[in-house]
Amino acid sequence: MPKMKSHRGAAKRFKTTGTGKVVHQKKGKRHFMSKHSSKRNRQLRRTGELEGADARRIKRLLPYL
Repeated sequence: MPKMKSHRGAAKRFKTTGTGKVVHQKKGKRHFMSKHSSKRNRQLRRTGELEGADARRIKRLLPYL
């Protein structure tokens, strides 16, 4: 059976941790940063984690990650 292909758009946006959780960058970090508070900008540096059905859907798109 041939190898499955990864969904390249999803591969650029999501990563999996060693324990199998799916992480992503938070939204709202591209421009207009001066309107946000310093606390908000600090919190946006951290990665978010997908849960439930969203995580299962992304894992299906990324069979080898």
